[in-house]
Amino acid sequence: MIQRAEDGQPDRRRNLSVVGISGLEEWEKHLDPPKRLIITGDARDTGVDDNSIDLVVTSPPYWRKRDYGHPDQIGQEATPQAYVESMMQCLDEWRRVLRPTGSVFLNIGDTYHHRSLMGIPGLVEFGAVQRGWLIRNRIIWTKDGGMPEPARNRLANRHEYVIHLALKPNYYYDLLGYSEEMGNGANPGDVWHINPERNMGRHLAPFPQELVRRAVMLGCPPQVCATCGKPRVRVVERTDQLDMSRPQARRAAELAKEHGLTAEHIRAIQATGVSDVGKATKFQSGTGRNSVRVQRLAAEAKAALGGYFREFTFAKKETVGWTDCGHGTPIRGCVLDPFVGTGTTLTAANNMGCDAIGVDLMPVAPEPSLHPARKHGRRSRGDELPDL
Repeated sequence: MIQRAEDGQPDRRRNLSVVGISGLEEWEKHLDPPKRLIITGDARDTGVDDNSIDLVVTSPPYWRKRDYGHPDQIGQEATPQAYVESMMQCLDEWRRVLRPTGSVFLNIGDTYHHRSLMGIPGLVEFGAVQRGWLIRNRIIWTKDGGMPEPARNRLANRHEYVIHLALKPNYYYDLLGYSEEMGNGANPGDVWHINPERNMGRHLAPFPQELVRRAVMLGCPPQVCATCGKPRVRVVERTDQLDMSRPQARRAAELAKEHGLTAEHIRAIQATGVSDVGKATKFQSGTGRNSVRVQRLAAEAKAALGGYFREFTFAKKETVGWTDCGHGTPIRGCVLDPFVGTGTTLTAANNMGCDAIGVDLMPVAPEPSLHPARKHGRRSRGDELPDL
């Protein structure tokens, strides 16, 4: 439990006995360069150690899109249900290799069969929920172009799905870091506009590095403790700094200055929440639990600011450090792509400072294989067979 100081804010100094706080650079100097490993194997039987992966980012072969000529490939099952069962076997394996705080970003699209979409993404989601997974987001990946489609009585497909799955509610997720990178700190939403990268190689429509980069930013911790397995989590505190591009924020700042409000007044507003009366008392976790002094300061500030006091409840946040378990055994976060293909996921993960492991029946990348071939199917969105 995080202790609180007199002003109602988390007291980081008191909490250091529970979990320390330090900068990423404190661990970084003890880390090896990011590793890259490609295994010839099966997405349903990777050979990867238990509880060793922080994030799975992958794009399996879509159902009935491309035949790789291997008897054990994924994607050529006779029915959508059989394809979904293959994907459930993959998820069972990924459950084994993921750390308790890990999650999966699964890029998957639908297929026309007998002139109708089969609803593959929804079937995969339903199957995953039945197996105990949490569907945290259905991200829509949109793009300006795509494979040529000769159909004359429907619209061309210009989107795919990226399904974010987790096993437990407390999975690692760095929304603040992602929001700062992608915008102004607000939640950017679940639509990603990313155009495919041009590629003249054997994969005609490769998995874009930008998609991987976003998934890694959100779901892979930069550093993990090898002893306890805990990821380092960003420690955040709210400031009194407002988004001055908003007229309401500018007015709130003017009123605060005019009435001589102190930083303590602002912290009291943030501790008490939007309101101390009415419906808010049922929803604001801080409401009614603050000291008399904090409530008095909040009341003074709200009287001075009027309705503009709400602006300070949305003040900017800042990173004050990262959790530090104290074991001093750092390793990098690790990303797995069980359908690695050309290795795009691995390249993007390494560029972001993460270790990366890829598994594939027939990896396109030239790195040596470490295990004999097992069952697996490679991913691609090229060579699609049209079903008008």
